Amino acid sequence: MRLNKDLGKVRPEKVKKIAKELVKRYPDRFTVDFENNKKLLASIVTIYSSKLRNLIAGYITRLVVISKAAEAAESTEAAGEGVEEAEESA
Repeated sequence: MRLNKDLGKVRPEKVKKIAKELVKRYPDRFTVDFENNKKLLASIVTIYSSKLRNLIAGYITRLVVISKAAEAAESTEAAGEGVEEAEESA
């Protein structure tokens, strides 16, 4: 059996919904560090299951990594456009 590495991890909809809501409410508090996010999550909400807490913290970490990568790509594109315009005018 051959596994396709392009497929993502399957997470319950509940985990995704809670994580997205928390990132939307507290966008500046979460980081790319899982351990930090796990402690912050425990201080913000009460989750009795450590497995559920870890799943949510992991997905929050993934969302933050993706958003930071998107921001970096946008800033790179904006900087690249300025360089191209300068070269064209020269």
